[in-house]
This record gives sequence, structure tokens and C-alpha cells, in this order.
Amino acid sequence: MLKSIDLFAGIGEIRLGFDRAFGDSIKTVFVSEWDEYAQKTYRANFHDDFEIAGDITKISVDDIPDFDICLAGFPCQAFSLAGQRKGFKDDYKGMARGTLFFDVARICEKKKPKVIFCENVKGLTIHDKGRTFEIITETLKQIGYKPFEKILNSRDFGVPQNRERIYIVAFRNDIAPEEFIFPTPVDSSKRIKDIIEEKPVAAKYYLSDVYMETLKRHKAHHEAKGHGFGYEIRDWDDVAGAIVCGGMGRERNLIIDKRQTDLTPTTHIKGEINKDGVRKMTPREWARLQGFPESYTFPNTVQKREQYKQAGNTVCLCKILNITV
Repeated sequence: MLKSIDLFAGIGEIRLGFDRAFGDSIKTVFVSEWDEYAQKTYRANFHDDFEIAGDITKISVDDIPDFDICLAGFPCQAFSLAGQRKGFKDDYKGMARGTLFFDVARICEKKKPKVIFCENVKGLTIHDKGRTFEIITETLKQIGYKPFEKILNSRDFGVPQNRERIYIVAFRNDIAPEEFIFPTPVDSSKRIKDIIEEKPVAAKYYLSDVYMETLKRHKAHHEAKGHGFGYEIRDWDDVAGAIVCGGMGRERNLIIDKRQTDLTPTTHIKGEINKDGVRKMTPREWARLQGFPESYTFPNTVQKREQYKQAGNTVCLCKILNITV
């Protein structure tokens, strides 16, 4: 029985991928996640006999059970190409997100698990001209591990989302292989039409005509400055762009869906619902873009904006691990 810990757990997709790959041969013994809404979603889908720990920076290594595998999707916003890319200097609500990797090192240096598994945005590899990534890999070597890394795109593994991420697999030196073979593309055929809701979605997902005009002006403003930033309407036979936590995450993956005939507003909006059938995707569609199974649920106590945040901030790993392990 392999024992694992789930750090920066989010809503648990890294764990879900490992659970599906290893089955009864793996058991999670510790979970850390500081966001209270993510904790609610995590608890609704994983029924552990221990509480979810909060801020990992305040947890003593002695309070963490021994384990064989460390799962660590440490925060990516500090290195994202879509963000400010402050890296190790990044601070959010008093938490230095860029330095949280060193808590992975702090824990693993003492506990000495067999494997450390990390995931992050592609931008991590080029941040600060590659020096940030070099610090991370050198840190892993200093605490006794041999790291292997590769950028993989989720669209190559059965989900219609263009999502490139760096994966790091570090083996403890005494058991490290000479070479580690990452998975190769197996299915690039899936398209947005494969993840669309089966029935017409509620009117609340359709954009108002006033908001559509705002998006058009916003896009024209940026185009005039030579920027490519703005909303995008995706064809059903296309793949989605990378979904993200917030901001333009939903507006850059709009679709046209004219199946809903009752476009009476059910929320407070300016103007009327647009006549062209433009809508944002639903949280369930985002979950499908991330490879979550239909059995995975978002509790009703978690608001829609938090569901989008959680789906956009998670790891598209279920399909990759389920296919290759």
C-alpha cells in the first residue's frame, strides 16, 4: 500500500488521477488546502477519516504522517504567462505564493518519500530567464532527489482543452531510475462538442446584449494597441483555450448555443439577453474540460463563481494518469 499526501490540494484532481491509476494500492493520509470553498468541494468528493489541514506554511512536519508519494500542485499564479509573473516575489493576501514550493522541499527533506510529483504552468520554465525553474530542480537535487520534467498538453490526452503544463517527477536517489518516460499523445480527437451539456442550459449562462457590446469595445481597444486580448467565441468543432481562475477565463471560451428558446432573464442584467445565442460554458462543462468524471460533484453550498474558480485552477490530470499508468 502506497501512502500519499495531497498538498495545495485544490479540489483534488491530482489525487483523483492517482486514485484512478493505482486503485486500492494507494491511500491518502494527509491533505492540505487553505481555501475554505475548495475544502467544501474536496470533502464532498473524498471521504477521509481526518480533517483537511489549512495553511501548509504553519504546519509542522512532525504533524504529517509518513508517506511514499508527495502530490504538490503548488500555486501557479506567480509564474503564469497570464499573470504578472512575479515568481518567488509574488504575494497574495499576505501569502507568498511563489515561495510555497519550498514548503514541499521542507516536508520532503525530512520525510524522505519515494516520489515527489509537481505540476505547474508552462511559464514556470521560462520565468526569470529560466533561473526560477533551475532553483526548483536544484533544490530537489539538494534534498536527495533526481527530477525529471516535461511539458504536456491536455488536448493530447482526451480532453478538448489547449492546456500546456510542466510536470515534474522526482525520485529519491536510492531508487531513482536512469530514465523516466513521460506519456506520449494518445487522443487528440476530442472537441468542444464532446463536453457540451446534453440539454439546453439556463438563461443565466447567456450574456446580455449590453455586456456583449462592452466585450466588443474592450477587444477593439486592445486590437488598436496591437494586443490580442479579448473575448473569443469558440466553434463546437474547435478545442477550448486554457481555462483559468477568473478574469477573462469564461469570456475567452464563449460558445454559440441556440437550443435555449426561453431567454427571459432570471438574474439582474443590463439590457436583454443577446439574440445570437452567445453563452459562457457551465461549471460542469469546465469540469469536463479538466477531465473530471461525471460522478464528481460541486456541492450546492459552493457558489457558481467559486465553482468556476476551482475548475479553472485545478489540474487536468485524470485522463493522463488513467491512460498511462
